Amino acid sequence: MFSKMRAEIGEQPEALRRTIDALLPRTPDLAALARETRQVLFIARGSSDNAAVYGRYLVESHAGRLATLAAPSIATTYRRKLDLSGVLAVAISQSGKTEEIVETLGWAGDCGARTVAVTNGAGSPLAEIAEVALLTEAGDEIAVPATKTYTTQLAALSVLGIGLGADVAEDDLRRVPDEVVRMIELTEASDALPEIVEELAKVPGTVVSGRGIAFGTALELALKIKEACYLHAMGLSYADLLHGPIAVVDDQTPALLVAADSGPTLAGTVALARRVEGAGARAFGVGGGDDLAAACSAALPGPALPEWTAPLGLIVPGQILVENLARRLGIDPDVPRGLNKVTQTD
Repeated sequence: MFSKMRAEIGEQPEALRRTIDALLPRTPDLAALARETRQVLFIARGSSDNAAVYGRYLVESHAGRLATLAAPSIATTYRRKLDLSGVLAVAISQSGKTEEIVETLGWAGDCGARTVAVTNGAGSPLAEIAEVALLTEAGDEIAVPATKTYTTQLAALSVLGIGLGADVAEDDLRRVPDEVVRMIELTEASDALPEIVEELAKVPGTVVSGRGIAFGTALELALKIKEACYLHAMGLSYADLLHGPIAVVDDQTPALLVAADSGPTLAGTVALARRVEGAGARAFGVGGGDDLAAACSAALPGPALPEWTAPLGLIVPGQILVENLARRLGIDPDVPRGLNKVTQTD
């Protein structure tokens, strides 16, 4: 019998299709804000913060705008006014009810920013306070670990990139739902899935690494392993990993390496896999095509999508891995201990 998490993983293709169809017509609204701004400030926490990392890399690499992640405590704890003229503030929250995120977007507007909300909560406080609300069409999500709310956020941020003038093809985004269907089928049929699950079930933790546009996927996969499987999982850019933390990778700490099947960071990910394996540890791939699979002990398939949309499909094998690993460890993936669907931060 499926967990709710697994059922919601299966709902992603239609949730993505609805979201893309609903939001692509909003690109003129985003373009209007783009003409009045120069850079982008992303405001988020948790899984939404990992989505924001994708948004940052997309905006900088394809739309040519400086983007950064906000520190909400500047608004909510230090209560410091900043000059945000020329800034497009984009707040991301699955529910649209997290008070810290709502307050920080309101603060950004008061500081001179133009404001956008990305949320699954129609009529939520976040949607109401923003000048433009990009409402995702994920439907109700019951399991605490975010799956379809996360991938539809990525879809909304893809639309944001298009609205900001990214040099990408809209058809690449429209292909995502069908590719996610294929990813679910391929992952669950893969001999690598039970192998990786069994190996991770034996160890106390893992390092999860990627770079560039795939970096947010590595962070999200690490978060899911921590919250649903109770394992130590360190999410790192492979550049940061090589600056010292690679010392923790050993026979009790394998590496999960995440990459699109193409793009400028693939070669470095493959080289890292070879280094990990050469040091006597195990490397497991998520995506990265034949090159990464050949360098790893085992690998899950990645989406046949260009690098800029790959994260929308790349997280799916990771989600399935986490759901299977949680059940293998005797954990209910739907209700991780100590977590609620909406998290409020003082």
